[in-house]
Amino acid sequence: MTAHSLKTQPDPLFEPIGIIGSGIAGLITAHVLLQDGFKSVEVLTRDRSVGGVWSEERVYPGLRINSVHGEFRFSAMPMRAPDNSVKTGGRLSGEDVRQYMEDFTERFLKGKIRFETEVLNIRRGDHGRGWKVLVRDGVAGGIETVSYYSRIILCTGGCSSPHYPRPLTPDAAKAARFSGPVLHSMHFRSRIEDLLTCTTPVDSHEAPGAPSIVVIGGGKSAQDSAAYLAREGLPVTMIFDSVDAFLASSTPLPPYIRKSRFLSIVSPHRELRSRLERFLHTSWLGAAIVHCLWNALAMYSFYVLGVSRDSPLRRTHSLFWNTRINDEGIPSEGSFHELAVSGKISLVAPARVAKFGDDGRSVILDDGRVFPAAAVILATGYQSTWRPIFDDISMEQLGLGRHRSNLKTKYRWDYASLANPPDVPGETSWSASIYRGLVPAKNILNRDFAVNGAMFSAHHTYVCEVSAHWISAYFRGDVLRLPRSIGEAIDAAQYDGEWVQRRYPHSLNWISESNSSTVAFWTWPQVVDDLLEDMGVRAMRSGGSWVSWPFKAISLDEISNLKAERDQANRRGEICA
Repeated sequence: MTAHSLKTQPDPLFEPIGIIGSGIAGLITAHVLLQDGFKSVEVLTRDRSVGGVWSEERVYPGLRINSVHGEFRFSAMPMRAPDNSVKTGGRLSGEDVRQYMEDFTERFLKGKIRFETEVLNIRRGDHGRGWKVLVRDGVAGGIETVSYYSRIILCTGGCSSPHYPRPLTPDAAKAARFSGPVLHSMHFRSRIEDLLTCTTPVDSHEAPGAPSIVVIGGGKSAQDSAAYLAREGLPVTMIFDSVDAFLASSTPLPPYIRKSRFLSIVSPHRELRSRLERFLHTSWLGAAIVHCLWNALAMYSFYVLGVSRDSPLRRTHSLFWNTRINDEGIPSEGSFHELAVSGKISLVAPARVAKFGDDGRSVILDDGRVFPAAAVILATGYQSTWRPIFDDISMEQLGLGRHRSNLKTKYRWDYASLANPPDVPGETSWSASIYRGLVPAKNILNRDFAVNGAMFSAHHTYVCEVSAHWISAYFRGDVLRLPRSIGEAIDAAQYDGEWVQRRYPHSLNWISESNSSTVAFWTWPQVVDDLLEDMGVRAMRSGGSWVSWPFKAISLDEISNLKAERDQANRRGEICA
């Protein structure tokens, strides 16, 4: 790769840019572009408020997230510390995040959001220039119009297009004459009143033994839904094959563990830059230390939350090999695990729901067991948000979909820490087509299309903010380390895709394209380092000595002056050129 500048538009700052989605990625991308001097930036969202997953339409009372204070914000604006911050370690609620996103928008993006605007189709403009975006304008009564943008940034994320197992769709429920509410967990907030009135409380004397609300799935949305209903005193049964892994501790973790590079170092990356990483992942002793550590974290988490050895909650994914992991923090009254361990949430596992019962009031498992159900919540994941808005030709032209890797050189990454991976039946060698997780490799020379928010990582806001700077530099035509050709970009994307398959054998079984342009769960700091170096600015910003660097807390304040640093690096690069 070489550092070079390729400008495709004479005045890129004055060309209209469309950002699809108003979640974390969409908001910070719009902010960075405006700060960089782009004059015409517009965010399109089908919602009535900003935030995406954290919008007013989706956040409900009592929702807790995996992040703590100082993590889920942007560098341009601090976040108010949540209530009981000292006691909880700064654990954030969904309401904390929702309010922050609305405040950020009011301060920095007022007038830049087109609400209730559903994107129906995106395709190349006339003569192959720019993009035509067909939208349905809810504010204008649902009329369909076409808008033109010189550049598009997809920030649709991976949690806004529900996946319904075919035998359990709302249509299947209707065909079976199921009498209660049937909904995806995405719509939990809007259907709360229906759920609260579909059955009677556990302690009710009017209808003892009333049917449960059945929650299907073992992920975080299933756990959150079940916990909310159980706190309301309703009977809840959760049916799953396995549940998300989790981390928990008896006291809040200190920043030198919780917010440092420590967990990223004990997780292998495709490139091992430090001696410590090479020792941990290429030697038998280092690998033993790595796996002992992750196993100890899992066992300690079970102990802290009181999960017995015979509990279905032990059917978790691996902390090391998977990305379906939640941070439970310290034990708290009314949390999912507290309610499940105390029996206030009934657990049925391992099990799968096969269909609705013929009586209209039950679900039937694949082993024939029947469970009465007053309502069914499908916490069954999400599908790609990209496919509904691109036709097959556009998907192929851009290279947004997955494909079989055709790299001539096969990389093995024979790390000692990656020996004996779990067996994944049916897993095939699919590859991503998104360079750096940000730009479709086939389109990289055009500098008119990018993706943000599709990297699967454990620090979404930090990754999205640095990614927004990278995209802005790419659109401005700044000096930027890029592949010299489309072929080189495709090879680099496939190299990354092969690494994801090696590192996380389970991941592509459940993550859609729009949520996995690359997977850098624990190793997000290393991925951010790559992006910073592409822009010619300093990486490994948390600093520290050769002894302390793994434990230095990472802060968003480290990137608060990134624009100025980029401008300086760009001037240096232009002089050198």
